[in-house]
Amino acid sequence: MSRAPESGSGSGWITTPITAGLLRGALDLERTEHGLLPHRLPARARAQCTDPQLAMAESQPSGVRLVFRTRATAVELDTLPTKRVYVGAPPRPDGVYDLVVDGRPAGRASVTGGATLTVDMAAGTSRTESGPPGTLRFTGLPGAVKDVEIWLPHNETTELLALRTDAPVEPVPDRGRPTWLHHGSSISHGSDAASPTAIWPALAASLGGVELINLGLAGSALLDPFTARALRDTPADLISVKIGINLVNTDLMRLRAFAPAVHGFLDTVREGHPSTPLLVVSPILCPMHEDTPGPTALDLDAIADGGPLFQAMGDPAEVATGKLTLRVIRAELARIVEQRAADDPNLHHLDGRALYNEADWTELPLPDGLHPDAATHRLIGERFAALALASAAFTTVRPPTTVRPPTTVRFPPPVRP
Repeated sequence: MSRAPESGSGSGWITTPITAGLLRGALDLERTEHGLLPHRLPARARAQCTDPQLAMAESQPSGVRLVFRTRATAVELDTLPTKRVYVGAPPRPDGVYDLVVDGRPAGRASVTGGATLTVDMAAGTSRTESGPPGTLRFTGLPGAVKDVEIWLPHNETTELLALRTDAPVEPVPDRGRPTWLHHGSSISHGSDAASPTAIWPALAASLGGVELINLGLAGSALLDPFTARALRDTPADLISVKIGINLVNTDLMRLRAFAPAVHGFLDTVREGHPSTPLLVVSPILCPMHEDTPGPTALDLDAIADGGPLFQAMGDPAEVATGKLTLRVIRAELARIVEQRAADDPNLHHLDGRALYNEADWTELPLPDGLHPDAATHRLIGERFAALALASAAFTTVRPPTTVRPPTTVRFPPPVRP
């Protein structure tokens, strides 16, 4: 449930400062006039690109969660969300917070109010209006000592104002789990997943017993050097990078630039992680861009009917001049990884069609032509956990010869001192 914050919230409540020690999954914390704003890119990276899409994506706390140990039976969290409104589109639902207690789902709620970001996609403009904060409240928790996680909305910028409980709070000690650092597009960010623990990377992390740092950046997986440096500088035991769909969506580069950009991106990651298991993941199936280049455009008429629906605006004939399609990108990524793996035995490749393929499209088509729905997020998360996070073996997954998932690929456990 949500309600307006109460001053003091009554006797018996303990207010605990929200600090980096209680947060997982954020690379930077910005002190604002209201509270604390988690960022998924460091300040230096944000200063090097002022693209509004990137700014919105990295400030949405996909994979970010408050984690603490307590005997509390009630928890309150004051937040200031930023809601998105698209001109001509139906209203978006409020962002969802997931409560997890001792690793098990224990509740789900939203916060009303907050600021409003209105986006006019036809005009290419946006404006922000201020609004009041709200309070998230979970009650009826067991009174024993337990580990509590509050996963922040994956698709809603969220400033953290205050944490209150009816018993003291302390940080959770290191559980000894490997840290999995993942980068990808809006699909990795969470697209149309039902809640923050239901995005496919969170599902995979839960099934695989790893701690997630999610750098899935909607519309912004573009081989940017500052993102590569963020990956380079973030401690991790396992790293995966999912490359391709946003490069087609934006029609950002041609084949001549793509291969060197991939090499440069991987070179930068390797500067900080010379021997960490590194998995390059190519795009999942997306029929409209398999053989047709971008850019991708919105069908504004479809939005009014409950879309949005996307369409490919390129011409297949342009592939001969170097335009990128998903089929071209998959082949090039497989070639690049095979070339580099001769000197880098910890570099591996996963064909994205092992996660979602033609048979899956028949049963679970992408509703807007581009993004998975909640059921498909679960499918992808389960498959990634089985293929990449399940045990000590690690081999490259070749492009599938059928529409069903091919041979298993798994990260090895980290070597700890």
